[in-house]
Amino acid sequence: MKCPFCGHENTRVIDSRPALDSNSIRRRRICDECEKRFTTYEKVETIPLIIIKKDNNRETYDRSKIEAGVLRACHKRPISAQRISKIVEEVEAEIFSREEKEIESRIVGELVMNKLKDVEAVAYVRFASVYREFKDINTFMDELKKMLK
Repeated sequence: MKCPFCGHENTRVIDSRPALDSNSIRRRRICDECEKRFTTYEKVETIPLIIIKKDNNRETYDRSKIEAGVLRACHKRPISAQRISKIVEEVEAEIFSREEKEIESRIVGELVMNKLKDVEAVAYVRFASVYREFKDINTFMDELKKMLK
């Protein structure tokens, strides 16, 4: 593992433990050259997942797209970074627990919306408005009415 500070190739693991998500290993390392410490995470590599988009194009699963969508929805809302991470991890765990090689983006969007609905109403509506592509105020109001029931 290269040192992120000086680029030296020799680093040592000084501590190793399961990460909070229990799906990865957290390792504290020290550089043999500059003696700075840093943390790495190891995760089991899974079979590449293909996302089927609305237009039937296919692309490789990218966790950062879910993170970006959730972050945008939660912008300036009272939701901690830790909670946002947990939402993304839960959605990702549900996606991979299906053990499918391909999954529709519609399903991923619904999973995110279900998580946000339980966390914060405004974040949920923001995500839904982009995901469901509200065309006018009436479709927006229909979604709000569903949520209020």
